[in-house]
Amino acid sequence: MLYAILAYHVEGEILAWTPEEDAAVVAKVIEVQAPMRASGNLGPAARLDDTKKAYTLRGSGAGIVLDGPFAETKEQLLGFHLVNYDTDEEAIAAARKLREVNPSAVYEIRPVKLYVPADGFGATPSSK
Repeated sequence: MLYAILAYHVEGEILAWTPEEDAAVVAKVIEVQAPMRASGNLGPAARLDDTKKAYTLRGSGAGIVLDGPFAETKEQLLGFHLVNYDTDEEAIAAARKLREVNPSAVYEIRPVKLYVPADGFGATPSSK
């Protein structure tokens, strides 16, 4: 079964990290991802850009495009991992490993109901 492991943070705290602090956390996350990737359990993973760069499409018909998200939350969705495990417990264990190296994150583990793989997308260069 596919699971999305959604990573939430207080965005202001993440943006306050120095480039060195940010790189250190990213390196640790990549280390945790390596065995998941090697075992075939890790699919796409992404770090989302700043929420101030987001748009929201809402309303009827064609909708209206608004700048930024409008959820009243203290934590923002900043990234995700798509993983494939047989049980909820295995997916939760994967999220725990990610949290060990990024303890300020809150991880939501949610089964994926529909996944349509895309062709043609490559990796983006890493940057803060």
